[in-house]
Amino acid sequence: MSDLWTRLTLGTYRMVGRVMYPFMGPFLHVRARRGKEDRRRRYERYGYPSADKPDGPLVWFHAASVGESMAVLPLIEHIHGLGIHTVMTTGTVTSAEVVRKRLPRATFHQYVPLDLEQAVNRFLDHWKPDLAIFTESEIWPTTIEQLKLRRIPQVLVNARMSDRSYKRWSGAAKLAESLFDRFSHVIAQSEIDADRFRKLGARPVTVSGNMKVDTPKLPVNPQELADMRTAIAGRPAWIAASTHKGEEEIILKTHLRLAKELPGLLTILVPRHPDRGDDVEALVHQSGLQIARRSRREAIRKVTDVFLGDTIGEMGLYLRLAPVCFMGRSLTAEGGQNPLEPAMTGTAIVSGSRVSNFRETYSLLNDKGGVVLVEDADQLAENVKFLLCNAGKRHEMATAAGEALVEMAGALMRTVEVLDSYVFPLMVKRKLEEINDGGQ
Repeated sequence: MSDLWTRLTLGTYRMVGRVMYPFMGPFLHVRARRGKEDRRRRYERYGYPSADKPDGPLVWFHAASVGESMAVLPLIEHIHGLGIHTVMTTGTVTSAEVVRKRLPRATFHQYVPLDLEQAVNRFLDHWKPDLAIFTESEIWPTTIEQLKLRRIPQVLVNARMSDRSYKRWSGAAKLAESLFDRFSHVIAQSEIDADRFRKLGARPVTVSGNMKVDTPKLPVNPQELADMRTAIAGRPAWIAASTHKGEEEIILKTHLRLAKELPGLLTILVPRHPDRGDDVEALVHQSGLQIARRSRREAIRKVTDVFLGDTIGEMGLYLRLAPVCFMGRSLTAEGGQNPLEPAMTGTAIVSGSRVSNFRETYSLLNDKGGVVLVEDADQLAENVKFLLCNAGKRHEMATAAGEALVEMAGALMRTVEVLDSYVFPLMVKRKLEEINDGGQ
């Protein structure tokens, strides 16, 4: 009965997708007006290509967000080094803008097709990938099914399974098994993630660690960094990074509280979603504080209380401007944000305790003494003040975080070792094609 229910569920999903396909235009139009879709490239969401497919084998990479995209770039470079072509898809405007500057020149970029049969098949008919590599937690039923029907191996790398996702999939165990069983390989970030994928039906599953540890430090323009450091020289400064709705109010109250004891305090506020810039600015004005917005290229003046980092791809700049960083989505929101980026830049890290999405990383950092976890706004204010006033403690935390990073390193190489078993046949295929072409 459960197998029948699973088939009916997937069949219904496909059928609803076919019905909805002609009506996706208005939906994408609304998203484009909100800055969530690239208006000029909306056709790619229907699976239409933006370039011709090159001759020879091709690997398809998909990463939804900026962090995931950065994590797989070394894999793309590795496969390019083996002479295999790649196409990369991303799901957000932000990630598309960032990877456009950093992808190898020979890599093609597209927006990921909607998980609708018509769009997915159009994409696959054009690119004809020999291998599909997805990152972290990208589970799209129609895409998975069509790849399986075409006998295209699909591998999930840097895979993680949040508490919420695991609970949801566990409630539909047969459906989960029918989908996860179709992955040729799952390479998980941790033993906990691996165990969850196995229980949901994935085989085989190996553990690599978090590939984001092996990515380079976030880039920065040296001249811009020097100019901004000059503008804030002598002022105590801290950064609240990747904040979510509800957290900005806490950050601003913390600023008002600390500014009484730390004259000249500058709060660098970087919301997770830059398109919330206007809303955040309104909150700053309501608090009676002076603001400068990066998106407007407004200078930081002596009277500036809050510097709003509402731009894309400049976290490397923001993190290097302040010695203390609060990581968002951890006080009023749930799940936490990845602390690896501030750890790599030597910034003392403070976070709320709701970090289930990055439990392993925060646990190791906490064990080493490389992060402070707080429960509420009072603890946040107390710890930020303490760290701003104690350079020795900041240095101690940065050193501890660096030791944790060393301990976590190696995920990239372990992932490459698994993927090479799938890429090697493509190299043989390419060589045979070259031989056959030469003999004609």
